[in-house]
Amino acid sequence: MKRRLLFGERMLLGDGTEPFNAVIPFRLRGTFRLKEIQQALAQIQNKHPWLRASISHDGKNIPWFNVPENTISIPVRIIARQGEDQWQEESRREWSTIFNYEKLPLIRFVWIKGENVSDMLFAFHHCLCDGGSAMAFLHEFLKVLDNPTADIGVEQPILGIQDVVPPEVLTNRKQKLKAKVIGRLAATAIKCIPVGKKAVERQNDYLIHWKLDKEMSQELISYCKSMEVTVNTFLSAAVLKAFRKVKGEAAFNKVSCPVDIRRFAKQIKDDHIFAFGLMIVVSSNQKMNFTENLHLMQESVERKTAKLNPYITMMVMESAHDALKNFTKLLKHGKSSNDCMFSNLGRIQIPHQYKEFTLDTIFSPSVIGPLGNTTTMVTSTFKGEMDFSFVGSEGYLPYSEALAIRDEVIQTVKQQLDHIAVL
Repeated sequence: MKRRLLFGERMLLGDGTEPFNAVIPFRLRGTFRLKEIQQALAQIQNKHPWLRASISHDGKNIPWFNVPENTISIPVRIIARQGEDQWQEESRREWSTIFNYEKLPLIRFVWIKGENVSDMLFAFHHCLCDGGSAMAFLHEFLKVLDNPTADIGVEQPILGIQDVVPPEVLTNRKQKLKAKVIGRLAATAIKCIPVGKKAVERQNDYLIHWKLDKEMSQELISYCKSMEVTVNTFLSAAVLKAFRKVKGEAAFNKVSCPVDIRRFAKQIKDDHIFAFGLMIVVSSNQKMNFTENLHLMQESVERKTAKLNPYITMMVMESAHDALKNFTKLLKHGKSSNDCMFSNLGRIQIPHQYKEFTLDTIFSPSVIGPLGNTTTMVTSTFKGEMDFSFVGSEGYLPYSEALAIRDEVIQTVKQQLDHIAVL
């Protein structure tokens, strides 16, 4: 089984010399044997063909996912557990470790082994899948680790754009022409945008992690409901406010927010291994106070989200493969125009209690790559607690400023909740 990488996947893959890796860490309470872990990994590979895939290039240097007849197991690295925060150090190590994707799968596993508590990490190349897909195979891994006879089904993999875009859209002459024209215009525009000769020097990458406890998390959710805004909008507003407070005039007042394509393209199932994403940009009105901004931003988010069209977006991108090199160069060498990427995975629907072990926590995923500004904040909610991973690089955002931004985000949450409590 094989398929050609889509435009977005090729962009994330690059030329293979620079990692673009995502990491999902989680903590289990229980005792495990390596054989059990390897068996569970083999079972999720049996379900998902692309978890067995390597990448090969054809005569035109186009990359293809290629599933070999003889499965190559997901590599497992084991280290002794020596501290609560060791998973952060190992996350950073996994960010910078290149995948040998011509010979091995685009996924690996780290076991930080303790006596009764283990931290475990799935690390995967971002061209393989997004956070939603990763949460699906994490859930399946835990299910079969607990019960090797559990049925997790078999994925019918996406074999190309034809499995995502309905035929009535994909073969429509008007839509095809529209996609081609937009693709050509975008490719021409990208060529004309001036970029620097050198990419920004990233310097040291870092990870800042924190949680809101159950009580504060629930209060925030209730507050957002009462204000008729989403938690995503509230936190985006808090992030924008924090950047403005810390960076002043140097802040861009822009946050990029990924939107799960599965909301629009129902052909993509929750357990599909797939990396394509949609994006909107959120800004605030700096002449308004925080609560006034919330309603304005919520309206803007809903308006922009309603305009998203995954089918035309994919068709446009697939018509512009010849512009990939210029587009990548623009992302790498162009000036940053947004403060950060902010992604909210929402409530993680994975059980925490199993027969053989307990899932103590899932830490929010982290991801970092070479395509421009690395500053990314990811949040998720598990067992009622909101968890935050804040990733950045000194060359884009100094660590001291990132710490100050974290503190400002936490302070904004507390201030709004205190305000509502007084009322």
